[in-house]
Amino acid sequence: MARKTKQEAQVTRGHILDTAERLFSERGVARTSLADIADSAGLTRGAIYWHFRNKGDLFTALLDRVALPMEEMVAQAADAGAADPLSSIRACCVYVLRRTARDAQCRRVFEILAHKCEYVDEMHALVARHMQCRSQGIGMIERALRNAMRKGQLPRHLQVRRAAIGLHAYVDGLIYNWLLDPRSFALDREAEALVDQFLQGLKAAVAPKARVAVSRVRRVATA
Repeated sequence: MARKTKQEAQVTRGHILDTAERLFSERGVARTSLADIADSAGLTRGAIYWHFRNKGDLFTALLDRVALPMEEMVAQAADAGAADPLSSIRACCVYVLRRTARDAQCRRVFEILAHKCEYVDEMHALVARHMQCRSQGIGMIERALRNAMRKGQLPRHLQVRRAAIGLHAYVDGLIYNWLLDPRSFALDREAEALVDQFLQGLKAAVAPKARVAVSRVRRVATA
């Protein structure tokens, strides 16, 4: 009986999240209350509060449903035992972009996060969590890039922290801009080429001393 009750609770929780996702997408987070979610889901407010402390807690669970699989892929790429870390990084970035384009649920949640959520009142607490997730994500990318350097897949003079910040911002920016206008470019079809272009830039990074030498040559040539 207890097992059935637990299963029923999970079904109800999923129903609440599905309803919240739909309403947040239609109205925005600020204009959707827990009472609205309860009414639309055919539940009482008490049922909502049994599963979630507040709207911020509910939104966090909504985000986790689509973000956790992606975070697990980044963690695998950051594992020091990864045989081909650069390919793992590439696969992770391509997966995130393609899943955004192909998975309607993932796309809705990212759209809500990027364009339909104001971080005020009870949602303000999410700012610290997002900053933590971003920091952890960049940290894992940095470890993965260092793994690639150790295996000779990237130049040893690469500014790894800078590259990790850039790659994270690059993928995040592609998603943000595509969500504004999905017709502007084919995210699904272009995912591999877009990621490869960035990674090729890392492979071709010029050593600091070499950049200075090139600059001097150019100044002499133009003098």
